[in-house]
Amino acid sequence: MLQQKVWHSNHNSQLILSYYLDTVEEFGYIPMITQSNPGTENFRIANAQTLLQQMHDPNLHGYIQHQWMCTKKNIKPEIAWSQLCHCFAPGFESLLDTGMDIGWYDPNNTLQLNPACGMVFCWVFIPWLQVELNNYQDHINNSQKHRDKWKVTPHGIPELIHTCAEDYGALDFKVMVLPATIEQVRKLYINPNHTVFDLVPPALNAFIKACYLQLGSPSVGRTSVWTVYCDILDLMQQSEGMPAILTVTEDHATMDDEELNLLPGLHDLLEMEDYMGGVANGLGLHECLLGSSTAFLSNLF
Repeated sequence: MLQQKVWHSNHNSQLILSYYLDTVEEFGYIPMITQSNPGTENFRIANAQTLLQQMHDPNLHGYIQHQWMCTKKNIKPEIAWSQLCHCFAPGFESLLDTGMDIGWYDPNNTLQLNPACGMVFCWVFIPWLQVELNNYQDHINNSQKHRDKWKVTPHGIPELIHTCAEDYGALDFKVMVLPATIEQVRKLYINPNHTVFDLVPPALNAFIKACYLQLGSPSVGRTSVWTVYCDILDLMQQSEGMPAILTVTEDHATMDDEELNLLPGLHDLLEMEDYMGGVANGLGLHECLLGSSTAFLSNLF
């Protein structure tokens, strides 16, 4: 599990791609192939992955380096999501419901929710939830799962398997990429000024931050998050500058996600029985090793 994100949107393709490229930039490599459901929000990832692969290996031209996983085939991510919903989400959902039940959060209040994006609520809760999600990810990555005798993939602590695949009898298919190519793809497919990257509109962000500092920058945690939220909201409502801030916020236009087509002229990866992957453009490791052996023999003679 390399990255989990909390945000006010999960369907903007530029936002989704930024998560992917941030992860690639952090680790310095990409997977041999990426996979996802066929949603259009994943088109930019498919294009970016394909371009990055082809920039580093021209032999991959002609094939998309992304696998579209239809219903019930995107198994591993779906399992991870199911486990997160079962183990992580319930406690936080209960905490959020408490604020709704008491009346601290009112979706009809403009300050708390407007058509463009969450405001005070998002400003307080999203960064805190992200920290909690990072802790969950760290726990999962460093905890050994129960042994499953029917499982053919390596068994052990996920973080160790990820960093030292050879020690667990596994092959390492990471593809190292140059930082310049990551930046090239980022400039091609992402508009950094898109409003989806704003947690809240900039003018309101500055105003909320000023109120937060005025409160003494209280720490935000499970027992204090609702208190911090209510205190900021009360302070904002008492401010004389509130009407002007709301006017500026309403003028903060929400930009639509630009439609993007898949790169033209590319074939899907070949799909063999019991194998769905990118080795030898979908033919599998056996074909890849066979090709290498043939090339080796050709060089001998």
